[in-house]
Amino acid sequence: MLYPSLLPVGFAIGALAGTGHAAPVHERDNITDTPLPIVVWHGLGDQFNSDGMKYIQELAEQINPGTFVHVIAVDEDPTKDRSGTFTGNVSAQIEHVCEELAKHPILSTAPAIDAIGISQGGQFLRGYVERCNFPQVRSLVTFGSQHNGIAKFRVCGETDWICKGAMALLRFNVWSSFVQSRLVPAQYFRDPEDYDNYLENSKFLADINNERELKNEKYKANIASLQNLVMWMFEDDNMVFPKESAWFEEVNGTETIPLRARKLYQEDWIGLRELDRKGGLRFRNAPGDHLDNLGELLNKTITEYFGPWERTFVSDMEDPTGGGYFESEEL
Repeated sequence: MLYPSLLPVGFAIGALAGTGHAAPVHERDNITDTPLPIVVWHGLGDQFNSDGMKYIQELAEQINPGTFVHVIAVDEDPTKDRSGTFTGNVSAQIEHVCEELAKHPILSTAPAIDAIGISQGGQFLRGYVERCNFPQVRSLVTFGSQHNGIAKFRVCGETDWICKGAMALLRFNVWSSFVQSRLVPAQYFRDPEDYDNYLENSKFLADINNERELKNEKYKANIASLQNLVMWMFEDDNMVFPKESAWFEEVNGTETIPLRARKLYQEDWIGLRELDRKGGLRFRNAPGDHLDNLGELLNKTITEYFGPWERTFVSDMEDPTGGGYFESEEL
């Protein structure tokens, strides 16, 4: 899958911070109240104290002074936090995050929080929203995330021994309980040509996508409670297959089924259709490979969808230039 990908994250946005070429900061509107805190879940191969994560914290403060940014860590040891992006039980990690955020003195007392999910961190934050959502998320923005899973795994970097060890587990059997409980990317592996095995054995994605016969209504209600779900897809993404997973699209061979044509949307398994009806489901695309120009996109995102609690947002139904415009009968 995207095993080298978070090296580019640290490089892409860390380089911006280090060379003085950070994306231009937009001026704030005349809104003076305190901005909501931001929670960030980094991606595969990254860690909570990387230069890339520090850059996000600095950028948020520049755009909305006074913004508190919390970077999620599954372990307080940076090396173990990075290892946890490859090996571990995703559901257990989300449960840990739910507990940590619920008792955080700043996050738990805010009226809501905003959230940024980098690559796999996007579907993990969506899992947080669906399963606990306290503190409640207002805007969730995901970058190159795998909301509809991945159908292929990418080759590890030559000297990335953590990745190579994880891949050794994969070769055991992606659908075994052992792998599904221990290898992080396996828990969002989804091959449409092996759908029955996926439904039966997936330990994470099949659950949060509510794909099994018994639906969890809490998941639907929590996603529908968002004000914004902003999903960035990278047009030339070579790290994620299929790249369209970033928009919940189904790719089976040469056929691509848009989200709004899928049962997941039409029967509203997780609240996306309800969110869409109020103009909060936002499809965004960016040129380049996985997480290219992330600094610029983060700038745009923080400016448009984060900030004070009382701010309002233009519905994509009202703003065709936003990229999410559709005819009313599609709903």
